[in-house]
Amino acid sequence: MKTSTAGPLLLFAVAATGVARLQPPLAKAAHEVKQRDDVYALPPPAQLRVATLGWQAAAVDLLWSKLLVEYGIHFAEHREFYDIPNYVDAILELEPDYAPVYRYVSTMLAYRPLHGTDADVRRARAYLERGTRERPDDARLWLEYGQFIAFVAPSFLQDAKEADAWRTTGAEAIGHAVELGEDADRALSAATMLTRAGATDQAIRFLEHAYEMTEHPSMIEVHEQIGRKLATLQRSAIRDAADAAARRVNERWEREMPFLSRDLYVLVGPATEPLRCVGVAAPGDPSCARDWGAAVEGDTR
Repeated sequence: MKTSTAGPLLLFAVAATGVARLQPPLAKAAHEVKQRDDVYALPPPAQLRVATLGWQAAAVDLLWSKLLVEYGIHFAEHREFYDIPNYVDAILELEPDYAPVYRYVSTMLAYRPLHGTDADVRRARAYLERGTRERPDDARLWLEYGQFIAFVAPSFLQDAKEADAWRTTGAEAIGHAVELGEDADRALSAATMLTRAGATDQAIRFLEHAYEMTEHPSMIEVHEQIGRKLATLQRSAIRDAADAAARRVNERWEREMPFLSRDLYVLVGPATEPLRCVGVAAPGDPSCARDWGAAVEGDTR
């Protein structure tokens, strides 16, 4: 008795047709889900240390490699990548002073696929500041930190005053990097930023350190550049201090004795309140100063 093959063939044809029709939309849906939703499968950092079973160094290298690969894939596929902090937190839980993380975390967050935000640069700054605590003598890290918050991060901030404050802090960090051994010519850019921010005294201090550290004959060109910049700033600081003192004297003259000529007022000296300027507390009160040096200095406090 011969068995008919028509039934199995028909069933196979129907099944193949069904697969052919269902496979493309299912594959498309799976691809879209993969593109839209990343799954971070690792445990929280505190539990991850136990899960490594003592192989912490190997786990750190594996996590760092995975982070680099995922960052590249998301960039290539133009997909958002929100799990960067998860990887970074896991790595730093296992190895808090892991240098590669601090070297690249600011770039990964500020230029995160597709685009970093204000919150991302603030998080990057927090990571870098942790790095300066974990690696306080790492000149390169201090330089990375300073350059990031001075040049990159301010463009993400909405408040202009806050951005200026970040630039000043960045300049100070760059100056500290020079003190730790980074190229002394970095002090020139730091000094320029500090001067623009009105922190001339800090700029002079950084340049003085840099000038002392570049006395070797092999660094004569940089040494001379720093010397010229330092001399300019010192002259400017003296001139600015003199101008500020003159303004304060003029303000007091117009307020206290405008009926006298300015020259005569300067000879008479600053006015004081007799009742206020008696007793043991008077010598420490700037408003009771009887000479212009102490009076002008007191007006700046």
